[in-house]
Amino acid sequence: MNLDPIQSALRGASLDGWLFYDHHHRDPIAESILGIDPQAHITRRWYYFIPANGEPRKLVHRIEQARLDALPGSKSQYSSWQELHAGLENLLQDQKKIAMQYSPNNDIMYVSMVDAGTVEFLRSLGKQIVSSADLVSQFEAVLSEEQKYSHAVAQRAIDAIVAEAWNEVARRLRSPSGVPGILTEYDMVVWLGQAMRREGLIWENGPDVSVNANTSDSHYEPTADRSSLIQEGDFLLIDIWGRVNAPNTIFYDITWTAVVGRAPSDREHRVFETVRNARDAAISAVETAFLEERSIRGYEADDAARSVIRDAGFADYFTHRTGHNIAKELHGSGAHLDNLETHDERLILPNTCFSVEPGIYLPEFGVRSEVNMMTAPGKAWVTGKVQRELVRI
Repeated sequence: MNLDPIQSALRGASLDGWLFYDHHHRDPIAESILGIDPQAHITRRWYYFIPANGEPRKLVHRIEQARLDALPGSKSQYSSWQELHAGLENLLQDQKKIAMQYSPNNDIMYVSMVDAGTVEFLRSLGKQIVSSADLVSQFEAVLSEEQKYSHAVAQRAIDAIVAEAWNEVARRLRSPSGVPGILTEYDMVVWLGQAMRREGLIWENGPDVSVNANTSDSHYEPTADRSSLIQEGDFLLIDIWGRVNAPNTIFYDITWTAVVGRAPSDREHRVFETVRNARDAAISAVETAFLEERSIRGYEADDAARSVIRDAGFADYFTHRTGHNIAKELHGSGAHLDNLETHDERLILPNTCFSVEPGIYLPEFGVRSEVNMMTAPGKAWVTGKVQRELVRI
């Protein structure tokens, strides 16, 4: 943990301090920012307070009194609940405006880690508890140059794999003998997984391959026991994500769609065109804001995409947020592009990565077009290939 930038951020936000609190590994954000071993044996509550100025302070249980010894600052101990209450009051002293992993009304549930009882007790001490959401973004989602490079490595590998996947579908369905081949969604999941392993990538679950009505399930997962055939005339979607198999590397996450052995129908073309335009509207909103050095929040980028889909008459079929933060976790701790599932007021910060992936999910087929964006001071850009038309296999 680097104390100086945290205290500088607290002063910049006019906060008196940041209170970290955990019990039984309930707050992985605190563990990550403070560098606490997520496998450590923790059975009692601990508290770590970083003031905007001065030395940090710790409050730990006597039977786990060494738990925070690797962190700077003075230490107090407790055993009884009376000592705990007195210890917290002393820990915070005359500090008033305190950030915690808390979200008013649970609006940003991704950072809402502190239980209501703890917030109630601290308020009874006269403390104003505010959300640490933007602080978390700054210290969890902002990427180093090495992490940006790792994203680019994954991007080049996965873009090439997806391009070859369309060729693989054609080869498997159209054998030289003229006898149609048998290919399932799960067969392609296996093929994609093998291709990613050869490139040294790792991932969580998936990838997802779906056809026809299955593409309307935005989190569809074919298995060996539940998988549809891929056949001539089908509508096909591939959603794939991965990162380099090394510590602290960053995911790349994309979705493309295709038709097999035919031209797209007018309805498929219209839906794809609407999703593409919505995606590009969100991209443009972020690019313009960064070019103009103007702040933009997650919900604003979502609004840009959602308005295109709404104006085209498909609002009821866009059932998820426009995008999510990407970091060491596929769904990272930074701002999401969301004004549907949450009203995400977190700033999209420089040197962060996120997906842009609007979708329209009709009963008979669904279209999602997903790219990733990276930001830096004064600029924002899409990191990989961009789908402009439905792929024809």
